[in-house]
Amino acid sequence: MQTYPSALNIIRVCWILFAVIWLLAAFATKQSVYQESRLHRLRYMIPLLLGGFLLAKGHRMSDPLNYRVIPNIAALAWTGAVLCIAGLAFCVWARFTLGRNWSGVVTFKGGHELITSGPYALVRHPIYTGLLTMFVATVIVLGHVAGLIAVPFVLVSFWIKLRHEEELMLQKFPHDYAAYQQRVRRLIPFIL
Repeated sequence: MQTYPSALNIIRVCWILFAVIWLLAAFATKQSVYQESRLHRLRYMIPLLLGGFLLAKGHRMSDPLNYRVIPNIAALAWTGAVLCIAGLAFCVWARFTLGRNWSGVVTFKGGHELITSGPYALVRHPIYTGLLTMFVATVIVLGHVAGLIAVPFVLVSFWIKLRHEEELMLQKFPHDYAAYQQRVRRLIPFIL
């Protein structure tokens, strides 16, 4: 079946593009005036790394983690590829909308601004929405049990991190961020 390798290649390219864009864009950020502790960072990094490991290595793990439970059919493979592209596009749009305010860890930047336009008008954490979309798309194409187990780990990781980010944003922008929280959902427009 030629569809599966093609879809898998598209997904690989999406993840590589994500890594390259994030690496290059990391050099164009404002100076941090506050940064979370390493202990805080570990709270969300451990589940994220575990989820990534399960997804990437699940097909090589022993039974039952390597069992394919999502059928290897063309429609699902292409659905996964399209979702991954959409997730990447959403991440990139959000990253460039944030501009120099972005950071890979929870920080405050000098002259930090509250961004509520672009994808931030749809969800408060569009980079996480895009990454979750890419992750689920990859799970759909790979289809193994370990990938399905990985999804909650990644979701928990993002949830821990976004809650900490929101606490800080409420401290920095108490009225504006509270109003923003009332208008816009965290991860899924109109739902969550």
